[in-house]
Amino acid sequence: MHHSALLNVMIGAARKAARTLKRDFGEVENLQVSLKGPGDFVSAADRRAEETLYAELIKARPGYGFLGEEGGMREGADKSHRWIVDPLDGTTNFLHGIPHFAISVALEREGVIVAGLVYNPIAEEMFIAEKGKGAFMNEHRIRVAGRKHLADTVIACSLPHPNRGGIARDRKETALMQDQVAALRRLGSAALDLAWVAAGRLDGYWEHNIKPWDIAAGLILVREAGGYIADGKGGDDMFGTNSVVAGNETMQKELLRVLRAAEKL
Repeated sequence: MHHSALLNVMIGAARKAARTLKRDFGEVENLQVSLKGPGDFVSAADRRAEETLYAELIKARPGYGFLGEEGGMREGADKSHRWIVDPLDGTTNFLHGIPHFAISVALEREGVIVAGLVYNPIAEEMFIAEKGKGAFMNEHRIRVAGRKHLADTVIACSLPHPNRGGIARDRKETALMQDQVAALRRLGSAALDLAWVAAGRLDGYWEHNIKPWDIAAGLILVREAGGYIADGKGGDDMFGTNSVVAGNETMQKELLRVLRAAEKL
């Protein structure tokens, strides 16, 4: 498959960052870990991966801005472009030796995500998308699942966490949703949740208290795979509201319906 110059830059940066992640994952017990906040661990591997991504992406596009989970916003001369990067989405999985985590890289142009990549280096699964060009996993075109009935679906979500806020809301939502779906899953990586929705492995996904770097690449993956994505109120302000709801057209509407019903409980 022929990739654009832009995607080649993103793929090269992700693969380079993945080398150290894979090495550190193999020696997870020896990682130097600091505690950034309750339930939010940051490892030396996380920081190294972000610096690798920054160096590679800025070398290729020197003027672009860069928003990373660890380093925050770094302004560039080109105000119309910025990279949005999570060097290690699924840090808790990583630190516990669970091989479900990803590098997430997205490019935003004039406030619109135009390219995205989510890469699980352990599974060797690379999900990519560019605006108007479709979504792919390891060179194969992917599409969202076509299920129309909530009772048949597997839905990804967050689980209530006492230190994240919104615990009463989350408990109501998960309880109500669990009564209406085939299964709920908490997999521990928002980027991979969205990539798996795009690939049809999951029928839908919702979460609150989410950050732009967690979901930026996943937004375009879902849309380019024929899916629908919105914030928790059904709008288009995922970054502003820190919430996301995704699925095919029917499933997204159904998820939003359940979330609205949970508000009334």
